[in-house]
Amino acid sequence: MSESSPQAPDLPKRLVSLDAYRGANMFFIMGGSSLFAALAALWPDCGFWQWVGSQMHHVSWHGVAHHDMIFPTFLFIAGCAFPFSLARQREKGRTTCQIVRKIIIRALLLVLIGIIYNNDVSFDFANLRYSSVLGHIGLAWMFAALFAMAFGVRTRAAILVFLLVGYWLAMRSFHATDIDPNADCWSMEGSLAGFVDRHVLPGHLYRNMHDPEGLFSTIPAIGTAMLGVFAGEWLRRGGVNAGGNKKAFGLVLVGALLILTGWVWNLDMPINKNLWTSSFVCFVGGFSMAGLGIFYWIIDVVGFKWWSFPFIVIGMNSITIYLAQKFFSFSQAASILFKDAIERWSPEVYRDVFNAGAYALTCWLFLFILYKHKAFIKI
Repeated sequence: MSESSPQAPDLPKRLVSLDAYRGANMFFIMGGSSLFAALAALWPDCGFWQWVGSQMHHVSWHGVAHHDMIFPTFLFIAGCAFPFSLARQREKGRTTCQIVRKIIIRALLLVLIGIIYNNDVSFDFANLRYSSVLGHIGLAWMFAALFAMAFGVRTRAAILVFLLVGYWLAMRSFHATDIDPNADCWSMEGSLAGFVDRHVLPGHLYRNMHDPEGLFSTIPAIGTAMLGVFAGEWLRRGGVNAGGNKKAFGLVLVGALLILTGWVWNLDMPINKNLWTSSFVCFVGGFSMAGLGIFYWIIDVVGFKWWSFPFIVIGMNSITIYLAQKFFSFSQAASILFKDAIERWSPEVYRDVFNAGAYALTCWLFLFILYKHKAFIKI
């Protein structure tokens, strides 16, 4: 190790860069986006900061911003972690049936928690929103994990192509006419994904006629998780530390090719998170893979680690902070801890920046306490 870093708890050996990358991604969910948006507001005439500010919000429909990449990047990382998890379970002597059972239970648990997250504890089953971010992750990850256990790399690569091309052709060939007979096949009203959501999913949809975490769009989301599994298998090949430069370069190269593929595919199939289009899978998957390659090279290959500690704290309890923000008021806690200091010593013009930073810091301190007590909540 070329740099000193805080002492970590006694945990099984992990790919440090993967935890850091997950944490850097989740940082934007726990206040990072608000912090950068507040910073951008300080320089309304600066083109660069206005671009940064625009990246902290979802695009309205077609296109992609950084904020649209957080969810799929998390799904990619979940897929990447599976080969390491599978190896640990094999080392513990668990059978294939036991592992498959655990995969399915985890997926169903995420679906259930996602329903509670959306609706609180409600028994009005006819009006619940059943789709959710966690449910989307659970189902897509489950199929990617089961494919990884059942098939070799070449077969899974063929499955990935089949899923993405098949989804493209199905979406391109079908125009829903139940709402607007003239709607485009890539529109909210005219897409096959929205049509399936409206006629198959029970309860209500997030956008009434369409759900961004709907059932049909789970098909290409499986591809996002599969890309992560491929990346994880590549990093495990021959040992995590073997051929580090080659592995990092390979991830960045494949990432660049995926970005190019998604950009070209966008000419016919728009990059769209709400529809989770195949072009979106390639484009964002490419950035996720290249980003992982950069983190891996800096942290695990070069050994430059000390800066990553704050992200590792987040990354090792990422699901925890996602759920905790729903059920606990970190805003109130941040106000108790920092409001007086901010109002006394910060200039009025910087008040939003300090408030956003206080919220993110409060979330991080919560996770740091869990980290120090080796409390890692996993699903």
